[in-house]
Amino acid sequence: MKKILVANRGEIALRVMRTAKKMGIKTVAIFSEIDRNALHVKFADEAICIGKAPSNQSYLKADKIIEVAKLLQVDAIHPGYGFLSENAQFAECCEANHIIFIGPKSKAIKIMGSKLAAKEAVKAYNIPMVPGIDEAITDVKKAKSLAAEIGYPILIKASAGGGGRGMRIVENETELESQMKRAISEATSAFGDGSVFIEKYIRSPRHIEIQIIADTHGQTLHLFERECSIQRRHQKVIEEAPSSVLSDAMRTEMGKAAVKVAQSCEYIGAGTVEFLLDAQHNFYFLEMNTRLQVEHPVTECITGLDLVELQIQIARGEALPLKQADLKIKGHALELRVYAEDPLNDFLPSVGLLETYKLPKGKGIRVDNGYEEGMEVPIFYDPMLSKLITYGKTRDEAIQLMKKAIDDYKMEGIKTTLPFGKFVCEHEAFKSGQFDTHFVKTYYTEASRKIYLLEEAKMAALIAVKQFIHDRHTLHLPRSKS
Repeated sequence: MKKILVANRGEIALRVMRTAKKMGIKTVAIFSEIDRNALHVKFADEAICIGKAPSNQSYLKADKIIEVAKLLQVDAIHPGYGFLSENAQFAECCEANHIIFIGPKSKAIKIMGSKLAAKEAVKAYNIPMVPGIDEAITDVKKAKSLAAEIGYPILIKASAGGGGRGMRIVENETELESQMKRAISEATSAFGDGSVFIEKYIRSPRHIEIQIIADTHGQTLHLFERECSIQRRHQKVIEEAPSSVLSDAMRTEMGKAAVKVAQSCEYIGAGTVEFLLDAQHNFYFLEMNTRLQVEHPVTECITGLDLVELQIQIARGEALPLKQADLKIKGHALELRVYAEDPLNDFLPSVGLLETYKLPKGKGIRVDNGYEEGMEVPIFYDPMLSKLITYGKTRDEAIQLMKKAIDDYKMEGIKTTLPFGKFVCEHEAFKSGQFDTHFVKTYYTEASRKIYLLEEAKMAALIAVKQFIHDRHTLHLPRSKS
Protein backbone atom coordinates (compact mmCIF):
# COMPACT_ATOMS: atom_id res chain seq x y z
CA MET A 1 0.00 0.00 0.00
CA LYS A 2 1.86 3.06 -1.27
CA LYS A 3 -0.88 5.67 -1.68
CA ILE A 4 -4.12 6.35 0.25
CA LEU A 5 -6.96 8.69 -0.67
CA VAL A 6 -8.70 10.13 2.38
CA ALA A 7 -12.37 10.59 1.50
CA ASN A 8 -13.04 13.22 4.15
CA ARG A 9 -12.13 16.71 5.38
CA GLY A 10 -11.11 18.62 8.50
CA GLU A 11 -9.46 17.15 11.55
CA ILE A 12 -10.14 13.47 10.73
CA ALA A 13 -8.58 13.81 7.27
CA LEU A 14 -5.46 15.29 8.87
CA ARG A 15 -5.48 12.63 11.59
CA VAL A 16 -5.44 9.82 9.03
CA MET A 17 -2.84 11.51 6.85
CA ARG A 18 -0.41 11.97 9.74
CA THR A 19 -0.41 8.25 10.50
CA ALA A 20 -0.10 7.39 6.80
CA LYS A 21 2.91 9.71 6.53
CA LYS A 22 4.45 8.08 9.61
CA MET A 23 4.05 4.72 7.84
CA GLY A 24 5.70 6.02 4.65
CA ILE A 25 2.44 6.06 2.67
CA LYS A 26 1.62 8.95 0.32
CA THR A 27 -1.76 10.67 0.70
CA VAL A 28 -4.36 12.21 -1.59
CA ALA A 29 -6.79 14.85 -0.31
CA ILE A 30 -10.15 15.57 -1.88
CA PHE A 31 -11.79 18.93 -1.28
CA SER A 32 -14.82 21.02 -2.14
CA GLU A 33 -14.45 24.50 -3.63
CA ILE A 34 -14.92 26.15 -0.23
CA ASP A 35 -12.21 23.92 1.34
CA ARG A 36 -9.53 24.84 -1.20
CA ASN A 37 -7.26 26.34 1.49
CA ALA A 38 -8.08 23.82 4.22
CA LEU A 39 -5.29 22.28 6.31
CA HIS A 40 -5.86 18.74 5.05
CA VAL A 41 -5.41 19.99 1.48
CA LYS A 42 -2.09 21.65 2.34
CA PHE A 43 -0.83 18.58 4.23
CA ALA A 44 -1.52 15.93 1.57
CA ASP A 45 0.98 14.91 -1.10
CA GLU A 46 -1.68 15.43 -3.78
CA ALA A 47 -5.06 17.15 -3.70
CA ILE A 48 -7.95 17.44 -6.10
CA CYS A 49 -11.20 19.41 -6.09
CA ILE A 50 -14.28 17.23 -6.50
CA GLY A 51 -17.15 19.70 -6.48
CA LYS A 52 -19.04 22.59 -4.95
CA ALA A 53 -19.44 23.29 -1.23
CA PRO A 54 -22.60 21.27 -0.42
CA SER A 55 -21.56 17.75 0.61
CA ASN A 56 -24.00 16.13 -1.83
CA GLN A 57 -22.04 17.86 -4.61
CA SER A 58 -18.60 16.93 -3.25
CA TYR A 59 -17.78 14.67 -0.29
CA LEU A 60 -20.81 12.41 -0.89
CA LYS A 61 -20.16 11.91 -4.61
CA ALA A 62 -19.00 8.29 -4.48
CA ASP A 63 -18.58 7.91 -8.26
CA LYS A 64 -16.43 11.04 -8.49
CA ILE A 65 -14.24 9.90 -5.59
CA ILE A 66 -13.68 6.49 -7.21
CA GLU A 67 -12.88 8.23 -10.51
CA VAL A 68 -10.24 10.38 -8.77
CA ALA A 69 -8.80 7.35 -6.96
CA LYS A 70 -8.36 5.50 -10.25
CA LEU A 71 -6.93 8.56 -12.00
CA LEU A 72 -4.29 9.06 -9.29
CA GLN A 73 -3.68 5.31 -8.95
CA VAL A 74 -4.32 5.04 -5.23
CA ASP A 75 -4.19 1.65 -3.53
CA ALA A 76 -6.75 2.33 -0.83
CA ILE A 77 -9.40 4.73 0.45
CA HIS A 78 -9.83 5.68 4.10
CA PRO A 79 -13.33 7.12 4.65
CA GLY A 80 -12.76 8.65 8.10
CA TYR A 81 -16.15 9.06 9.79
CA GLY A 82 -19.35 10.64 8.56
CA PHE A 83 -19.93 11.18 4.81
CA LEU A 84 -19.45 7.77 3.08
CA SER A 85 -17.81 5.90 5.97
CA GLU A 86 -20.84 3.67 6.63
CA ASN A 87 -22.11 3.49 3.07
CA ALA A 88 -22.15 -0.16 2.01
CA GLN A 89 -22.52 0.75 -1.69
CA PHE A 90 -19.36 2.86 -1.53
CA ALA A 91 -17.45 -0.02 0.06
CA GLU A 92 -18.78 -2.34 -2.69
CA CYS A 93 -17.76 0.19 -5.34
CA CYS A 94 -14.21 0.26 -3.96
CA GLU A 95 -14.09 -3.54 -4.00
CA ALA A 96 -15.42 -3.67 -7.59
CA ASN A 97 -12.69 -1.26 -8.72
CA HIS A 98 -9.92 -3.18 -6.92
CA ILE A 99 -9.38 -0.37 -4.43
CA ILE A 100 -8.92 -1.37 -0.79
CA PHE A 101 -11.60 0.08 1.47
CA ILE A 102 -9.97 0.71 4.86
CA GLY A 103 -12.87 -0.54 6.92
CA PRO A 104 -15.17 -3.56 7.19
CA LYS A 105 -16.64 -5.49 4.27
CA SER A 106 -19.86 -4.15 2.81
CA LYS A 107 -21.81 -7.10 4.28
CA ALA A 108 -21.00 -6.01 7.85
CA ILE A 109 -21.86 -2.38 7.05
CA LYS A 110 -25.26 -3.46 5.69
CA ILE A 111 -26.11 -5.62 8.69
CA MET A 112 -25.06 -3.14 11.34
CA GLY A 113 -26.38 -0.15 9.37
CA SER A 114 -29.91 -1.30 10.19
CA LYS A 115 -30.74 -1.49 13.88
CA LEU A 116 -33.30 -4.21 13.16
CA ALA A 117 -30.86 -6.29 11.10
CA ALA A 118 -28.23 -5.83 13.81
CA LYS A 119 -30.61 -7.10 16.49
CA GLU A 120 -31.41 -10.11 14.32
CA ALA A 121 -27.70 -10.83 13.74
CA VAL A 122 -26.76 -10.86 17.43
CA LYS A 123 -29.80 -12.87 18.61
CA ALA A 124 -27.94 -16.18 18.57
CA TYR A 125 -25.06 -14.79 20.62
CA ASN A 126 -27.00 -14.25 23.86
CA ILE A 127 -26.34 -10.49 23.92
CA PRO A 128 -28.55 -8.54 26.38
CA MET A 129 -31.02 -6.29 24.54
CA VAL A 130 -33.55 -3.68 25.66
CA PRO A 131 -37.05 -5.24 25.86
CA GLY A 132 -39.01 -4.42 22.72
CA ILE A 133 -39.97 -5.53 19.24
CA ASP A 134 -37.28 -6.39 16.73
CA GLU A 135 -39.27 -5.78 13.57
CA ALA A 136 -40.45 -2.69 11.70
CA ILE A 137 -43.90 -1.47 12.63
CA THR A 138 -46.32 1.02 11.06
CA ASP A 139 -49.65 -0.16 12.46
CA VAL A 140 -50.64 2.14 15.34
CA LYS A 141 -53.10 -0.37 16.84
CA LYS A 142 -50.40 -3.04 16.98
CA ALA A 143 -47.94 -0.50 18.38
CA LYS A 144 -50.35 0.35 21.21
CA SER A 145 -50.73 -3.32 22.06
CA LEU A 146 -46.97 -3.84 22.12
CA ALA A 147 -46.38 -0.68 24.17
CA ALA A 148 -48.89 -1.84 26.77
CA GLU A 149 -47.06 -5.17 26.95
CA ILE A 150 -43.61 -3.57 27.28
CA GLY A 151 -44.81 -0.84 29.64
CA TYR A 152 -44.49 2.93 29.31
CA PRO A 153 -42.37 4.96 28.79
CA ILE A 154 -41.31 3.55 25.42
CA LEU A 155 -38.92 4.71 22.73
CA ILE A 156 -39.77 4.81 19.03
CA LYS A 157 -36.58 4.53 16.97
CA ALA A 158 -35.74 4.69 13.28
CA SER A 159 -34.17 1.44 12.10
CA ALA A 160 -31.77 3.30 9.79
CA GLY A 161 -31.35 6.17 12.25
CA GLY A 162 -28.59 7.91 14.12
CA GLY A 163 -27.91 11.15 15.96
CA GLY A 164 -31.36 11.16 17.56
CA ARG A 165 -33.25 11.58 14.28
CA GLY A 166 -36.41 9.51 13.97
CA MET A 167 -36.42 8.98 17.72
CA ARG A 168 -39.35 9.78 20.03
CA ILE A 169 -39.99 9.15 23.73
CA VAL A 170 -43.62 8.26 24.46
CA GLU A 171 -44.83 8.59 28.06
CA ASN A 172 -48.39 7.29 27.59
CA GLU A 173 -50.82 5.85 25.05
CA THR A 174 -52.44 9.18 24.14
CA GLU A 175 -49.10 10.42 22.70
CA LEU A 176 -48.23 7.27 20.77
CA GLU A 177 -50.00 7.85 17.45
CA SER A 178 -48.77 11.43 16.93
CA GLN A 179 -45.21 10.62 18.02
CA MET A 180 -45.11 7.55 15.80
CA LYS A 181 -46.15 9.57 12.75
CA ARG A 182 -43.47 12.16 13.51
CA ALA A 183 -40.79 9.49 13.92
CA ILE A 184 -41.73 7.82 10.61
CA SER A 185 -41.79 11.17 8.81
CA GLU A 186 -38.44 12.26 10.23
CA ALA A 187 -36.83 8.89 9.48
CA THR A 188 -38.10 8.97 5.88
CA SER A 189 -36.78 12.51 5.41
CA ALA A 190 -33.37 11.87 7.02
CA PHE A 191 -32.58 8.35 5.81
CA GLY A 192 -35.03 7.56 3.00
CA ASP A 193 -36.30 4.72 5.19
CA GLY A 194 -39.35 5.18 7.44
CA SER A 195 -38.96 1.87 9.28
CA VAL A 196 -39.34 2.30 13.03
CA PHE A 197 -39.45 -0.08 15.96
CA ILE A 198 -40.39 0.11 19.63
CA GLU A 199 -38.41 -0.66 22.75
CA LYS A 200 -38.54 0.07 26.48
CA TYR A 201 -37.22 3.52 27.38
CA ILE A 202 -34.42 3.40 29.95
CA ARG A 203 -34.99 6.44 32.17
CA SER A 204 -31.50 7.10 33.55
CA PRO A 205 -29.13 5.53 31.04
CA ARG A 206 -25.41 5.86 30.66
CA HIS A 207 -23.92 5.49 27.19
CA ILE A 208 -21.01 3.06 27.26
CA GLU A 209 -19.27 1.87 24.10
CA ILE A 210 -16.60 -0.75 23.53
CA GLN A 211 -13.85 -0.30 20.94
CA ILE A 212 -13.16 -3.48 18.99
CA ILE A 213 -10.54 -4.33 16.39
CA ALA A 214 -10.54 -7.44 14.19
CA ASP A 215 -8.09 -8.78 11.61
CA THR A 216 -8.49 -11.15 8.67
CA HIS A 217 -6.78 -13.96 10.58
CA GLY A 218 -9.67 -14.67 12.94
CA GLN A 219 -8.65 -12.51 15.88
CA THR A 220 -11.06 -9.97 17.41
CA LEU A 221 -10.01 -7.88 20.41
CA HIS A 222 -11.76 -5.30 22.56
CA LEU A 223 -9.80 -2.20 23.59
CA PHE A 224 -11.93 -1.40 26.67
CA GLU A 225 -14.70 1.14 27.00
CA ARG A 226 -15.50 4.79 26.52
CA GLU A 227 -18.13 6.71 28.49
CA CYS A 228 -20.14 8.97 26.16
CA SER A 229 -23.01 10.12 28.40
CA ILE A 230 -22.46 13.89 28.14
CA GLN A 231 -24.61 14.69 25.11
CA ARG A 232 -26.75 17.41 23.62
CA ARG A 233 -29.60 16.47 21.28
CA HIS A 234 -28.43 12.82 21.40
CA GLN A 235 -25.01 13.90 20.06
CA LYS A 236 -21.90 13.31 22.16
CA VAL A 237 -19.90 16.31 23.36
CA ILE A 238 -17.58 14.90 26.05
CA GLU A 239 -16.18 11.37 26.14
CA GLU A 240 -13.77 9.64 28.49
CA ALA A 241 -11.92 6.39 28.93
CA PRO A 242 -12.21 4.40 31.04
CA SER A 243 -15.73 4.84 32.49
CA SER A 244 -15.89 5.87 36.14
CA VAL A 245 -18.60 3.29 36.94
CA LEU A 246 -17.48 -0.03 35.46
CA SER A 247 -15.89 -2.68 37.66
CA ASP A 248 -13.18 -4.91 36.17
CA ALA A 249 -15.63 -7.82 36.04
CA MET A 250 -18.25 -5.75 34.22
CA ARG A 251 -15.66 -4.36 31.82
CA THR A 252 -14.63 -7.92 30.92
CA GLU A 253 -18.25 -9.01 30.47
CA MET A 254 -19.09 -6.06 28.20
CA GLY A 255 -15.87 -6.56 26.26
CA LYS A 256 -16.71 -10.19 25.58
CA ALA A 257 -20.23 -9.19 24.47
CA ALA A 258 -18.79 -6.60 22.06
CA VAL A 259 -16.47 -9.20 20.54
CA LYS A 260 -19.47 -11.50 19.98
CA VAL A 261 -21.36 -8.68 18.25
CA ALA A 262 -18.38 -8.15 15.92
CA GLN A 263 -18.15 -11.86 15.19
CA SER A 264 -21.88 -12.02 14.40
CA CYS A 265 -21.30 -10.03 11.20
CA GLU A 266 -17.75 -11.26 10.45
CA TYR A 267 -16.39 -7.81 11.22
CA ILE A 268 -12.94 -6.66 10.03
CA GLY A 269 -11.13 -3.50 11.12
CA ALA A 270 -11.92 -0.95 13.81
CA GLY A 271 -15.51 -0.64 15.04
CA THR A 272 -17.51 0.31 18.10
CA VAL A 273 -20.24 -1.59 19.89
CA GLU A 274 -22.56 0.70 21.84
CA PHE A 275 -24.46 -0.23 24.97
CA LEU A 276 -26.92 1.41 27.34
CA LEU A 277 -26.24 0.97 31.05
CA ASP A 278 -29.24 1.35 33.37
CA ALA A 279 -29.32 2.61 36.97
CA GLN A 280 -28.85 -0.97 38.25
CA HIS A 281 -25.80 -1.41 35.96
CA ASN A 282 -27.52 -3.83 33.59
CA PHE A 283 -26.21 -3.32 30.06
CA TYR A 284 -28.08 -3.65 26.76
CA PHE A 285 -26.84 -3.76 23.16
CA LEU A 286 -27.72 -0.55 21.33
CA GLU A 287 -25.97 -0.62 17.94
CA MET A 288 -22.63 -1.01 16.20
CA ASN A 289 -20.78 1.76 14.39
CA THR A 290 -18.84 0.26 11.50
CA ARG A 291 -16.08 2.85 11.33
CA LEU A 292 -13.53 4.77 13.34
CA GLN A 293 -15.27 6.85 16.03
CA VAL A 294 -14.81 10.58 16.64
CA GLU A 295 -13.76 9.74 20.21
CA HIS A 296 -11.10 7.17 19.30
CA PRO A 297 -8.23 9.33 20.73
CA VAL A 298 -9.20 8.60 24.35
CA THR A 299 -8.81 4.88 23.64
CA GLU A 300 -5.44 5.55 22.03
CA CYS A 301 -4.35 7.46 25.14
CA ILE A 302 -5.16 4.67 27.62
CA THR A 303 -3.85 1.81 25.45
CA GLY A 304 -0.87 3.45 23.73
CA LEU A 305 -2.13 2.21 20.34
CA ASP A 306 -2.60 4.05 17.04
CA LEU A 307 -5.99 2.87 15.77
CA VAL A 308 -5.50 4.29 12.28
CA GLU A 309 -2.21 2.43 11.98
CA LEU A 310 -3.96 -0.79 13.03
CA GLN A 311 -6.72 -0.12 10.47
CA ILE A 312 -4.14 0.23 7.69
CA GLN A 313 -2.21 -2.86 8.79
CA ILE A 314 -5.41 -4.94 8.82
CA ALA A 315 -6.40 -3.59 5.39
CA ARG A 316 -3.00 -4.77 4.12
CA GLY A 317 -3.84 -8.27 5.34
CA GLU A 318 -1.54 -8.23 8.36
CA ALA A 319 -2.35 -9.97 11.64
CA LEU A 320 -2.90 -7.89 14.76
CA PRO A 321 0.46 -7.51 16.53
CA LEU A 322 -1.01 -8.17 20.00
CA LYS A 323 -3.35 -10.43 21.99
CA GLN A 324 -6.15 -9.59 24.44
CA ALA A 325 -3.90 -10.45 27.39
CA ASP A 326 -1.37 -7.82 26.22
CA LEU A 327 -3.87 -4.98 26.65
CA LYS A 328 -3.95 -2.96 29.86
CA ILE A 329 -5.61 0.34 30.81
CA LYS A 330 -3.08 3.00 31.72
CA GLY A 331 -4.26 6.38 33.04
CA HIS A 332 -7.39 8.33 32.12
CA ALA A 333 -8.34 10.44 29.11
CA LEU A 334 -11.04 13.01 28.32
CA GLU A 335 -12.17 14.43 24.99
CA LEU A 336 -14.17 17.59 24.36
CA ARG A 337 -15.60 18.09 20.89
CA VAL A 338 -15.01 21.74 20.08
CA TYR A 339 -18.08 22.57 18.03
CA ALA A 340 -18.77 25.92 16.33
CA GLU A 341 -21.95 26.28 18.38
CA ASP A 342 -23.21 28.72 20.98
CA PRO A 343 -23.79 26.75 24.20
CA LEU A 344 -25.52 29.79 25.76
CA ASN A 345 -28.08 29.85 22.93
CA ASP A 346 -29.31 26.25 22.75
CA PHE A 347 -26.14 25.11 20.93
CA LEU A 348 -27.16 26.89 17.73
CA PRO A 349 -24.52 26.97 14.93
CA SER A 350 -21.98 29.78 15.00
CA VAL A 351 -20.14 30.41 11.75
CA GLY A 352 -17.74 33.12 10.65
CA LEU A 353 -14.09 34.14 10.59
CA LEU A 354 -11.60 32.74 13.11
CA GLU A 355 -10.03 36.08 14.00
CA THR A 356 -7.93 34.50 16.76
CA TYR A 357 -7.19 30.77 16.89
CA LYS A 358 -4.40 29.51 19.15
CA LEU A 359 -4.25 25.92 20.38
CA PRO A 360 -3.31 24.87 23.91
CA LYS A 361 -0.04 22.97 24.30
CA GLY A 362 1.72 20.96 26.97
CA LYS A 363 2.25 17.50 28.40
CA GLY A 364 -0.93 15.43 28.40
CA ILE A 365 -2.70 17.75 25.91
CA ARG A 366 -3.58 16.65 22.38
CA VAL A 367 -5.60 18.61 19.82
CA ASP A 368 -6.87 16.89 16.69
CA ASN A 369 -7.55 20.05 14.72
CA GLY A 370 -8.75 21.04 11.26
CA TYR A 371 -8.56 24.85 11.32
CA GLU A 372 -6.13 27.76 11.64
CA GLU A 373 -6.34 31.48 12.35
CA GLY A 374 -7.90 33.48 9.52
CA MET A 375 -10.02 30.62 8.17
CA GLU A 376 -13.78 30.82 7.69
CA VAL A 377 -15.98 28.24 9.41
CA PRO A 378 -18.52 27.18 6.73
CA ILE A 379 -22.17 26.32 7.31
CA PHE A 380 -22.15 23.32 4.97
CA TYR A 381 -20.58 20.65 7.19
CA ASP A 382 -20.47 19.22 10.68
CA PRO A 383 -19.68 22.13 13.05
CA MET A 384 -16.74 20.40 14.78
CA LEU A 385 -13.53 22.45 14.61
CA SER A 386 -11.35 20.15 16.64
CA LYS A 387 -11.15 17.61 19.44
CA LEU A 388 -9.43 18.63 22.66
CA ILE A 389 -8.00 15.62 24.48
CA THR A 390 -6.30 15.51 27.88
CA TYR A 391 -4.54 12.57 29.50
CA GLY A 392 -3.47 12.06 33.11
CA LYS A 393 -2.55 9.34 35.56
CA THR A 394 -5.97 9.70 37.19
CA ARG A 395 -9.44 10.95 36.22
CA ASP A 396 -9.03 14.01 38.47
CA GLU A 397 -5.72 14.87 36.80
CA ALA A 398 -7.29 14.59 33.33
CA ILE A 399 -10.18 16.84 34.39
CA GLN A 400 -7.88 19.50 35.86
CA LEU A 401 -5.74 19.43 32.74
CA MET A 402 -8.86 19.78 30.57
CA LYS A 403 -9.90 22.93 32.47
CA LYS A 404 -6.45 24.42 31.95
CA ALA A 405 -6.42 23.46 28.25
CA ILE A 406 -9.83 25.09 27.76
CA ASP A 407 -8.52 28.31 29.34
CA ASP A 408 -5.45 28.19 27.08
CA TYR A 409 -7.48 27.61 23.90
CA LYS A 410 -7.69 31.16 22.52
CA MET A 411 -10.43 31.82 20.01
CA GLU A 412 -12.26 34.93 18.76
CA GLY A 413 -14.79 35.40 15.98
CA ILE A 414 -17.22 32.57 16.72
CA LYS A 415 -18.86 30.84 19.68
CA THR A 416 -17.80 27.31 20.62
CA THR A 417 -18.53 24.54 23.14
CA LEU A 418 -15.38 25.36 25.15
CA PRO A 419 -17.36 27.14 27.92
CA PHE A 420 -19.74 24.18 28.11
CA GLY A 421 -16.74 21.87 28.54
CA LYS A 422 -15.52 24.01 31.45
CA PHE A 423 -19.03 23.95 33.00
CA VAL A 424 -19.11 20.14 32.85
CA CYS A 425 -15.62 19.71 34.28
CA GLU A 426 -16.47 21.95 37.23
CA HIS A 427 -19.85 20.37 37.96
CA GLU A 428 -20.04 18.09 40.99
CA ALA A 429 -22.19 15.50 39.17
CA PHE A 430 -19.48 15.03 36.55
CA LYS A 431 -16.57 15.18 38.97
CA SER A 432 -18.19 12.54 41.19
CA GLY A 433 -19.09 10.33 38.23
CA GLN A 434 -22.78 10.44 39.17
CA PHE A 435 -24.38 11.47 35.88
CA ASP A 436 -26.28 10.04 32.92
CA THR A 437 -27.28 11.04 29.39
CA HIS A 438 -29.69 13.64 30.81
CA PHE A 439 -26.86 15.78 32.22
CA VAL A 440 -27.57 18.74 29.90
CA LYS A 441 -31.32 18.67 30.52
CA THR A 442 -30.88 18.29 34.29
CA TYR A 443 -27.99 20.63 35.04
CA TYR A 444 -27.33 22.92 32.08
CA THR A 445 -30.44 25.02 32.62
CA GLU A 446 -30.78 28.72 31.85
CA ALA A 447 -30.61 29.58 35.57
CA SER A 448 -27.48 27.48 36.14
CA ARG A 449 -25.78 29.03 33.09
CA LYS A 450 -26.41 32.55 34.42
CA ILE A 451 -25.00 31.68 37.85
CA TYR A 452 -21.99 30.02 36.26
CA LEU A 453 -21.28 33.00 33.97
CA LEU A 454 -21.54 35.38 36.93
CA GLU A 455 -19.01 33.31 38.90
CA GLU A 456 -16.69 33.17 35.87
CA ALA A 457 -16.90 36.97 35.49
CA LYS A 458 -16.10 37.47 39.19
CA MET A 459 -13.11 35.16 38.93
CA ALA A 460 -11.82 36.94 35.81
CA ALA A 461 -12.16 40.32 37.57
CA LEU A 462 -10.25 39.08 40.64
CA ILE A 463 -7.44 37.74 38.45
CA ALA A 464 -7.26 41.06 36.57
CA VAL A 465 -7.08 43.07 39.83
CA LYS A 466 -4.40 40.76 41.22
CA GLN A 467 -2.34 41.15 38.04
CA PHE A 468 -2.78 44.94 38.14
CA ILE A 469 -1.52 45.12 41.75
CA HIS A 470 1.41 42.85 40.90
CA ASP A 471 2.37 44.94 37.86
CA ARG A 472 2.15 48.21 39.81
CA HIS A 473 4.25 46.79 42.62
CA THR A 474 6.87 45.58 40.13
CA LEU A 475 7.05 49.01 38.43
CA HIS A 476 7.67 50.79 41.75
CA LEU A 477 10.39 48.52 43.13
CA PRO A 478 13.52 50.56 44.02
CA ARG A 479 16.58 49.90 41.90
CA SER A 480 19.41 48.04 43.62
CA LYS A 481 22.68 49.96 44.16
CA SER A 482 25.62 48.68 42.18
